[in-house]
Amino acid sequence: MIAIVHHPDYVAPAPARSPYQWNKNGLIRDLLRERGEAIDWHTPEPVPLAWFEAVHDPDYVAEVLETRVPREKERRLGFPVTAEVARRARVVPGGTYLAARLALDRGFAANTAGGSHHALADTGAGFCVFNDLAIAAVQLEREGIRTLIVDCDVHQGDGTAALTAGRPGIATYSIHAEKNFPVRKARSTLDVPLADATGDRAYLETLERTLTPLVDQVAPDLILYQAGVDPFAGDRLGRLALTQEGLDAREALIARLALSRGLPLASTVGGGYGTDALEIARRHVRAILVLGRHFGVISGVDAKG
Repeated sequence: MIAIVHHPDYVAPAPARSPYQWNKNGLIRDLLRERGEAIDWHTPEPVPLAWFEAVHDPDYVAEVLETRVPREKERRLGFPVTAEVARRARVVPGGTYLAARLALDRGFAANTAGGSHHALADTGAGFCVFNDLAIAAVQLEREGIRTLIVDCDVHQGDGTAALTAGRPGIATYSIHAEKNFPVRKARSTLDVPLADATGDRAYLETLERTLTPLVDQVAPDLILYQAGVDPFAGDRLGRLALTQEGLDAREALIARLALSRGLPLASTVGGGYGTDALEIARRHVRAILVLGRHFGVISGVDAKG
């Protein structure tokens, strides 16, 4: 069985004027439910206030939780912060942390949300309210767990890099489209910018060539994986032109690398954009299932994910 972390508050109604597809997480949940007993469901708790304030500015944390985020920050975020959005933001980091803890026990676990890698200390950005990757990794560092955050979203993990910089127990890797959002990139432990339309073969060769030595250098206790599917050729915000077969091969490469070093892996959803929310949800679910198959916690992955 795959350990899957989900919370009802992940499925929030869309705020007005929001281009983000808020039904994506509910569709991911529904598709995973179709796998029946192959899924072992877990519900996270909201994280303590201190966990947020260890990463984000306390004033910004209060703005979100009290639903009084200034309009200029909401514009940068991409949607208004309603009470439902605030509740979702409170539980997603707990889901990423719980997935990490489950992975440490079981080898692999997945959060059905998360990967909010653009959120910065004092503001959200790019559809990311709080940075669940940084929040979870900082708490794990406090518990003596060394984490390597591997970010394969098409966009650079700028917030994650900035919020974890200088922490000896956290390393960050980002492979992304060089000319894509954000315009101003942060400095990860290792950044791998790629040209538009890189394609499967060059992408996979570059990923293996750059990530393998970093894993050996960092020698983490855990890989926290931002498994964004927006490098896909048909993605509305992607530019790297990967096929579905290329995404499958990416997950297989990440899984094999972790397994060959005896490293547990926890995945988050990350980016995926377009007009067909069900198609995008299937792509996210397929990423989870391919990872699960390689870790030996599920057998088979059909064409629908």
